[in-house]
Amino acid sequence: MRTNGNGRGGRPARLTIKVPEHMVALWETRNREILKLGDPALRVTARPVGRPDAETRTLVERMKAAMKDDHGMGLAAPQLGVDRRVIIYRLPEDGAPLRVIVDPRIISAKGEQTGTEGCLSLPFLHGDVTRAYEIMVKGTDMLGRSFRRRASDLEARVIQHEVDHLDGILFIDRADPATLHWSVPEDVSLAQQPAPTA
Repeated sequence: MRTNGNGRGGRPARLTIKVPEHMVALWETRNREILKLGDPALRVTARPVGRPDAETRTLVERMKAAMKDDHGMGLAAPQLGVDRRVIIYRLPEDGAPLRVIVDPRIISAKGEQTGTEGCLSLPFLHGDVTRAYEIMVKGTDMLGRSFRRRASDLEARVIQHEVDHLDGILFIDRADPATLHWSVPEDVSLAQQPAPTA
C-alpha cells in the first residue's frame, strides 16, 4: 500500500493512469449517471450532511438505483457528482441488507487485509489494496440517529473504499501499482467490446 507517510489512514499520492481507448469506449456502455475517472468531482472532498432531509432521501434513492443498475456493491454520493458525505453498500450475501451511512467517520481500525478491488467509476480496472481488517464506523442513519457499527473483512473493506470516495481518494491511489490490470467480465457481450487499438 502506498501512502504519504501518514500510515494506513493517511492521504495517499494520487495515481494517474492512462485509460486505453477501447476501455473508454466500453465505459460508455455502463451507467452514465456514475462519474468515471477523469471527472474532477471524483477528487473533491464532500461536505457533511447533518440531519438527513428530503433532499438526502432523494439522493439515496438515486444512489440505490445507480448501484443496482451497474451491479455494484457500494457507492458514494460524489460518484453521482453530489458533494455530500453519504455512502451506501450491500454485501453479496443472500438476504444482505442495503446499508446507508450519512456522514460516516472511521473512528478505529485494526489488523490488515490485502485484496482485489474495483470501482464503478473505473469500470474493468482491478488492483490489490491493503486496508484495515476491522473498523468501527460512526455515522447517522436516515432518521438522523447517530450509531456506531463494527465491521470486518469484506464489509470493512467496502466501507473504507466508499469513505475514501468522500475525501476524493480512489482505490488506485492506495493500490499496489504492479497489480493494476484491466479485466472485462464474461457477461459483457463481445458485441459491446470494441476492438483493441494499437
